[in-house]
Amino acid sequence: MRKRRVLRVLLIVFGSGFLVLAALFGVAWTMTPIPDSTQKDATAQGSVIYYRDGKSVIARQGVDRRNVELARVPEHVRDAVIAAENRSFYEDSGVSAKGTTRAVWSTLTGQQLQGGSTITQQLVRNYYSGLSQERSVTRKIKEIMISIKVDQSKSKDWVLEQYLNTIYFGRGANGVQAAAQAYFGKDVDELSASEGAYLAAVIQQPSRFADPKGADLDAAKARWQSVVQAMAQTGGLTAEEAAALKFPELTAPRKPFQLKGQAQYMLEQVTAELNRRGYTDEDINGGGLKIVTTFDKKLMEAAERAVKDTLPESTPTKVRTGLAAVDPASGEVIAFYGGSPSRSKYDNAFSAKVMAGSTFKPYTLAAALDNGFDLSTRVNGNSPMRVASDPANPIPNDSGRSYGRINLVGATQNSVNTAFVDLAQKVGADKVAATAEAMGIPAGQLEPHVQAATFPLGVASVSAVQNASGFSTLANGGVHMEAHVIKRVTGADGKKNTIEPVATQAVAKQAAADATYAMQQVVQYGTGTAARLYDRPVAGKTGTTDDSRSVWFNGFTPQLAVAVNMFRDDNKTVDIPGYGVQFGGQLPAQVWRAFMTEAMRGEPVEEFPEPSSLGYEPDYAEPERDYDQRDEMPTRQPDDWQDAPDPDVTEPPVTEPSDEPNPVEEEREVPEQDAGLPTEAPAVPTGRLDDGAGRPSPFG
Repeated sequence: MRKRRVLRVLLIVFGSGFLVLAALFGVAWTMTPIPDSTQKDATAQGSVIYYRDGKSVIARQGVDRRNVELARVPEHVRDAVIAAENRSFYEDSGVSAKGTTRAVWSTLTGQQLQGGSTITQQLVRNYYSGLSQERSVTRKIKEIMISIKVDQSKSKDWVLEQYLNTIYFGRGANGVQAAAQAYFGKDVDELSASEGAYLAAVIQQPSRFADPKGADLDAAKARWQSVVQAMAQTGGLTAEEAAALKFPELTAPRKPFQLKGQAQYMLEQVTAELNRRGYTDEDINGGGLKIVTTFDKKLMEAAERAVKDTLPESTPTKVRTGLAAVDPASGEVIAFYGGSPSRSKYDNAFSAKVMAGSTFKPYTLAAALDNGFDLSTRVNGNSPMRVASDPANPIPNDSGRSYGRINLVGATQNSVNTAFVDLAQKVGADKVAATAEAMGIPAGQLEPHVQAATFPLGVASVSAVQNASGFSTLANGGVHMEAHVIKRVTGADGKKNTIEPVATQAVAKQAAADATYAMQQVVQYGTGTAARLYDRPVAGKTGTTDDSRSVWFNGFTPQLAVAVNMFRDDNKTVDIPGYGVQFGGQLPAQVWRAFMTEAMRGEPVEEFPEPSSLGYEPDYAEPERDYDQRDEMPTRQPDDWQDAPDPDVTEPPVTEPSDEPNPVEEEREVPEQDAGLPTEAPAVPTGRLDDGAGRPSPFG
């Protein structure tokens, strides 16, 4: 009797306990849904940034992962992972009772957790948000609940695909595709059974087996062999196939991706433009983007050579040189040279902005030609000139020379300060500013100087990219194409976003042609003769600010616009020992010519459009040549000078550099501000094309 009573009590107790546990399980089941979001690191795919060819890599950003569909993973690779991690994967309910019991017990007793997790549980732990990596009974129960629900709601193939794309394999590789590249230098669908078995072996101890040597190599081989034997036991391999496998040869681990040379500056500009176009840093680092830039690998190298090979060894370290090349037809920044990233975080092509000097005069010229003036218009070229707004500070020409009433071709060719001040007053400084803005110079950089009498002389600061972009407008028939550094962006889903730059009809087509004609005379007969290309026409303009604190040469062919600037990072005079104080027609023009000689090699010779009929009137068809042309000679010849035609009457004589200061070949402007390095990024021009797009780009 007594025994029966005790048995009855025990049954009631156990039954009640079972009901309580069942009730608790029901509550836990109900209150543990499958998370509706994933961990960022589990799905993040890094982005790759390419040169314009879409093949050569500039940089890699973010997590090394490339998701692949399960169909791309060979059967023997899947079998290897299942054999190594969860042999009952296709039969279990997402959890292993034996393994889970062992794991819970080790957690309760404080021992190290020993396996026990199925592939589904590993996926749940690493894939879904809301599950921490702490070892606790609560977290383990939550993991089990979600694993069972995932197994009930998702197919086994879905689970395996996510697992293979999520798991870390060592060597910085996340997912099986990145691992295949990291360990064997091939895509996952090219892996052999032996290689697949090694990747499955790595999952257990990715750090130890990433680059095993000595005892670690012995352990890796033993683990690999156990995976191969497990594959034979599960039917993934026959006994004969397993016996025939040999330990695979691993490739050397890749060194961390390092940005070299101009790549750091390229990455900065690409990232900045992506942000402006709506891509977040999270998109860039984890969105798996394929970003094709506008940069031409060979021309990037040519830009660096042009600067380094042309500048003398005596160039002080504080002297900085920037170069920017823009395709007029597309607005694409094809190449640039920004200096040394190890010396400065500011690049000399995009970030550094210095006074434009006389390279700003073509904007004034274009504004005049677009507002009813023509090349035969005569303006006051006498020196000095007093203006009503600032009579106490007369504006001089170089050496105080007076030109009398001078037409716009002569004023441009000889870079006559007073003529352009007079022209701007006639046109209206506001119209000059509006034209410069439409041609690509941000309004914010112009506005502080518009009311100054010296505004048309280039007291506003611009970057090399902005100035090249502005001049490209004239090369493109008056249509300004928004300067940009990205051609297209392809998302992880394969969707392409091709960049369509904003086009603006900045000046009329004929106004652009006439301005170009005047600028051709600068290179043929004026201050820019050192920039001549003897196989094709060139239009351009030199620029030198007061005390040569910044010196420029901007020029273009119909296919490419290039700006070169030189300045010091302490805002002092650009003075090269043995070459003297620099002016725009000297070293900047020579750097320009060296780059363009290489950039234009093999390109068809294109002619500029015809200027207005006025361009052929005797009034100014013949250039004014009453100054000593030796003042315009280059101080150093480009490397290919000896290949040029014999000098003729329009070519400067060849001389060696002198210790004496170089003669002034153009007017100096009186700056209104320092030529320091503003930190703002280049602004993106706005506007719309009014009457048609530009010609096709020769650069693709």
